[in-house]
Amino acid sequence: MIDTAARRGHPFHIVAPSPWPLLGSIGAFVLAYGAVHFMHGEPPYIMLGGLAIVLLAMLMWWRDVVRESRSGLAHTRRVRWGLRAGMGLFIVSEIMFFVAFFWSYFHNAFLFSPVVKSWPPAGTEVFSPWGLPLANTLILVSSGFVLMWGRGGLHRANQGRVVKGIAIAAGLGALFLVLQAVEYGHAPFAFDANIYSSVFFMATGFHGFHVFVGVVFLTVCALRARRGHFTEDKHLGLQFAEWYWHFVDIVWLFLFGWFYVYLAL
Repeated sequence: MIDTAARRGHPFHIVAPSPWPLLGSIGAFVLAYGAVHFMHGEPPYIMLGGLAIVLLAMLMWWRDVVRESRSGLAHTRRVRWGLRAGMGLFIVSEIMFFVAFFWSYFHNAFLFSPVVKSWPPAGTEVFSPWGLPLANTLILVSSGFVLMWGRGGLHRANQGRVVKGIAIAAGLGALFLVLQAVEYGHAPFAFDANIYSSVFFMATGFHGFHVFVGVVFLTVCALRARRGHFTEDKHLGLQFAEWYWHFVDIVWLFLFGWFYVYLAL
């Protein structure tokens, strides 16, 4: 049942009990558990099962939020402000994940120890930044501009432009993931070769997972845009997807600069 501000006498939306946070948490645990086993040479079935659970929880949770937003009653101005604040804090928390990876990188790169005497460690062959990494950078940055172009269609009531911009951005994100998988397949080092290789795969792989989530986010927005869910005044879902996608873009620029270009100088 959709809660209304008028009925409750306050501007807040009281969310009905939902199983999706619990299901998503279980899926995330199974995904992480399976990923650890996959890294130790076991089949990826547990990891893929966890991923499927996470995707199901995301889909169903998004469905409920979309229904609430479409009612025109649940998402009051105060509720929209709270959602924006929550999304902003979520992105800040995600930034801190990458701060940890960069901290590890800088600590080992600039504060040499008896264990790590050079950076990258002696004998490590690194990627050239001017092949697939550069192509992926151009693809991801271009997707951000295309997404902004698509959102601009809202101000002109051009739904076709909105759908096209979101869909192209999602497609470019998917292409990024394909090229990153190709790059991993030709990596001159393994995950457990040394501290550099471990930080490299963790940082770029974690970013790749964020790109995957962003592609799913954009795909949902494209489907919603086709149904006319977004208007110039109400487009929180698309706004959040754009924030998230720009965050992914910016993180990649730092990864590209330090993990690829810096080592090629």
